[in-house]
Amino acid sequence: MTPGPFHEGERYVQERAGEREVAVRNGWLVAEAIPVRAIPFLAQQRMLAIGSVDEHGAVSASVVFGVPAFAYSPDGLSVVLDRTRTHASPGDPVWNNLRVGVAVGLLAIELGSRRRLRINGVVSTLDAARIEVSVREAYPNCPKYIQRRHLREEPGIRRSESQPHASGVSLDEARSLVVERIDTFFVASRHPTRGLDVSHRGGTPGFVRVLDPIRLRIPDYGGNGMFNTLGNFTVDDRAGLVFVDFDRGSLLQMTGTAAVHFDEAEDPRQPTGGTGRYWDFHVDRWLESAIPTPIASELLDYSVHNPTAPA
Repeated sequence: MTPGPFHEGERYVQERAGEREVAVRNGWLVAEAIPVRAIPFLAQQRMLAIGSVDEHGAVSASVVFGVPAFAYSPDGLSVVLDRTRTHASPGDPVWNNLRVGVAVGLLAIELGSRRRLRINGVVSTLDAARIEVSVREAYPNCPKYIQRRHLREEPGIRRSESQPHASGVSLDEARSLVVERIDTFFVASRHPTRGLDVSHRGGTPGFVRVLDPIRLRIPDYGGNGMFNTLGNFTVDDRAGLVFVDFDRGSLLQMTGTAAVHFDEAEDPRQPTGGTGRYWDFHVDRWLESAIPTPIASELLDYSVHNPTAPA
């Protein structure tokens, strides 16, 4: 079978998982421009996940909030981020990482409808008011494992836009509790020539386990067979995570490295849904900050696809 849109790491994991044919069938979704029907969807979003990399190669995942149309595409070939309509912590590493000529991964996600659009590209223009990204590839993702939420502006909520209020190199009890109670996070990964990617991960609370103060374990559920994230990990193990704590109104970001494990025995405390795949994340550094916008979240329901531990 031809490589299609997939690089060597993605093809390796597809073969290793026995899903190469599935990936090839789904590969037609990957386009060099944003589909016309997805352009209005992008402009409607209040939340955008971003994957970026610093000058030393450390990968970060961020979540940026804004008013509708803070992110939009004029032509399908580029994405514009209007910084004047964006709410983001000034201490978020994304603002230092985004530089002209560097790769960036974007994920527009609408939790209420479980729709998402992945966009990977390169920063082409950057100034104090706007960031423009030239699209390299774009495609929709399936709605599995997204916990349905309604996000709304809540002017009565007061949150600080100051510098991050906590950081460290190993997880303390408070941050470990955050990880083990969340149901939504985003992971950024990279390939040396194909660029950055950012993806959603979701499950019932407790689906991510803290093995020790510097190591997490995440189950890899069945999906579209493309293995963009795991494929990147096999080529470059650097990764970034951001856990979204909607209840507390905070973001917990981590930079570090990832290692993929295949054909593992199913852990009943952390089921994979039958894939036997897990990946461990080694924490190099973490950063916690408030969601810098008066936004409230109402959980509507969990995904019916989430694997659950036996009673």
